[in-house]
Amino acid sequence: MKMRSFRHLPEFRCLGLAALVVSALPCAALAQAPTTDLSSNTPFSTMAIARDEGDACRVPKPPVELAETAYVRNGYRAIMRLMAAERWQKTGSCECFLETISWEEVIEQSDAFKVSDDPRRPFDVSDLRQRADAILAQRDQACVD
Repeated sequence: MKMRSFRHLPEFRCLGLAALVVSALPCAALAQAPTTDLSSNTPFSTMAIARDEGDACRVPKPPVELAETAYVRNGYRAIMRLMAAERWQKTGSCECFLETISWEEVIEQSDAFKVSDDPRRPFDVSDLRQRADAILAQRDQACVD
């Protein structure tokens, strides 16, 4: 039985490393720096999502100072959506009522939506969202024309 010599093993390692570097060069050349300019064709690497044109009437993010926890701020946001949906029901107008409702109004009306005395979870945010979604789906159908 003949023994194989492994003295050329370091040469093979160098060749493997060289092949890896050479194969990675095209990928490095194709990489682009991310950009925040959403008006141009941006590469996938940016992960930025451009807003839809029909998405102009969106609930603004509540200011951090509005509440201590994100859960309560999300509750206020859901209340604002529900208030806007209820205004649509009353008026039948397809305008964006979210622009006419202030955070102060939302806070004033929030007691009517409380389901708990727990200051960290006073609202059932999921229920508020579902209620607003149902009304706004009706508005979307009525305002398509």
